[in-house]
Amino acid sequence: MINLNDGYADVLSRISSSSPTPGGGSVAALTLAHAHALGMMVSRLTLGKEKWSEGHNSASEVIELSTKGIDLSLLLADEDASAFDAVMDSYRLPRDNELQKSIRAEAIESSTINAAFVPLKIMRASSDFLQSIMGLSRTGNPNALTDLLASSELAYASSKIASYNVQINLDSLDDTDEKKDIAQEMESLLKASLASSTTIESIIMERLKWD
Repeated sequence: MINLNDGYADVLSRISSSSPTPGGGSVAALTLAHAHALGMMVSRLTLGKEKWSEGHNSASEVIELSTKGIDLSLLLADEDASAFDAVMDSYRLPRDNELQKSIRAEAIESSTINAAFVPLKIMRASSDFLQSIMGLSRTGNPNALTDLLASSELAYASSKIASYNVQINLDSLDDTDEKKDIAQEMESLLKASLASSTTIESIIMERLKWD
C-alpha cells in the first residue's frame, strides 16, 4: 500500500512554518505539478486500452509535455521562494550614504521584477498545460474524466494564485514599460487559462451527461 504521506508532511511543514518562504507562489507551482500528474494518469489510463485509441495521440502528447512539466513546476517552486528571499535581502542592504541608497534601490527594483516574473512563468506553464489536455478531454478514457476535470481546475487555480504574486510585486514598482508588459501578459494568461478550463469543464460535463 502506498503511503501518500511520504514527502508531503515535510513539504507542508515547511509551508506552514513562520518563514515567508515557501509561500503562495511556490504553492501555485506545486499545484500545477499535481495537475500535470493527474493529466499523466488519465493519459496512461487512456493509452492502456485499445478501445480508447482515438485518444492515444492526445494522451501521448500530454505525457511528453507533463513529464517535463512536473520537473519545471518543482523548479519554479524553488525559484519563487528564492526570488522572494532576494527581495528581502535587497531591503536589508545598507543605506548610510547616497551610493548605498542607489545600489539598494536598484537591487530592490531588479529583485522585485524577478519576483513578479517567476509566477508569470508559472502562469505560462499553466496555460500551456490546459491547452495540452483539451484534446484529451474529448477523447480520453471516460472512466477517468473527473480526474481530468480535477487536473484542469488545479491548473487554473495555479494560474490564479500565481497572478496574485505577480500583481503584489508589480504594485511596489514604479510605472515602466516593463511593468506594463508584465501586467498585460498576466491578464492575458489568466483569461486564456479561464477560457480553457471552462471549455474543458463543458466538454467533460457533456460527456458525463451532467449538464
